[in-house]
Amino acid sequence: MPDLTVIMPVYNGEKFISESIDSVLGQTFSNFKLLVLNDNSQDQTAKILEDYKKKDSRIEVVTKLENVGPANLRNEGITLAKTEYIALLDADDIALPTRFEKQLNFLKINPEHGVCGTWFTFFGDKKNKTIKHEETHEKLKIQMLSNCCIGNPTVMFKKSHLGDLRFENDFVPAEDYRLWSQLIAKTKFYNIQESLLLYRWHPNNISQTKAANLKKSEEIIRKKQLIHLGIAFDDANMDNYLNAINLKRKLTKNDIIKTIEASKTLLKLNTSHQVYNQNMFKLHIDKVILRTIRNCKENNKSYYKYIKNESGYFSKMSTLDAVVLFFKCLF
Repeated sequence: MPDLTVIMPVYNGEKFISESIDSVLGQTFSNFKLLVLNDNSQDQTAKILEDYKKKDSRIEVVTKLENVGPANLRNEGITLAKTEYIALLDADDIALPTRFEKQLNFLKINPEHGVCGTWFTFFGDKKNKTIKHEETHEKLKIQMLSNCCIGNPTVMFKKSHLGDLRFENDFVPAEDYRLWSQLIAKTKFYNIQESLLLYRWHPNNISQTKAANLKKSEEIIRKKQLIHLGIAFDDANMDNYLNAINLKRKLTKNDIIKTIEASKTLLKLNTSHQVYNQNMFKLHIDKVILRTIRNCKENNKSYYKYIKNESGYFSKMSTLDAVVLFFKCLF
């Protein structure tokens, strides 16, 4: 019985899937099943998978007769998995050799943690750049308010901690953000502070081809997280709450005033509900507000007077920012 199931959805992946599979087969941890879900590919993907199945008995292939999309494929893989530990990997990415070993070791000795990710490095059409997300659970919870702070193809999780939660196809390409933003309220997250995955960037990335739905989905996900603080999804002040946790540039003076007032409400609600570490939560909000002040749409004497005398943030500004603001508003 394997300790780990690796779930890999693929659609027309003939160009890169061999590299991805080889990266799994070359792991220092070897007691796994690689479950590849072929989404009715029309290229040579099926033949490539058959060849690999003949070479290695750890590979199992599920072939779909119609296209259902990666979110549904991952859900099917989760259902089929017989192991407690499940790792995700996309069919165009490369897992570095010690990835599974290091993630399994962490999850096994930390029973309260249900999810473990890693840093990852872009390659391909995008210059090599390592994405370094936060490490600890409390910091990740707060970062999740703004963006998905765990790389989906780096994730390893415990099936028992996931429960009934699944990827939701309506949120593609932010279905990962939706799932992890829900699960982080139920179990602890951790990111290994080392790049253990190469993330291939190319024109057919789903995150690029479905960009139109991304912004809309991310806003809904942020709103749903604020429900934990007792804020209704349709709260009339919701835009201001969102502006307090995630930077929006070029706000007017009046919008900034509303955002600052909303931030005070958020901090008060968190004191009552204790969803986030209060000091970390305040630092996050202060950072967003200070950047919002710098990016105001209006720069005039009235705005400067408000920031200096009424906002409560002038003393928190760096000397350089205060000087720049003065001259912007003067001229």
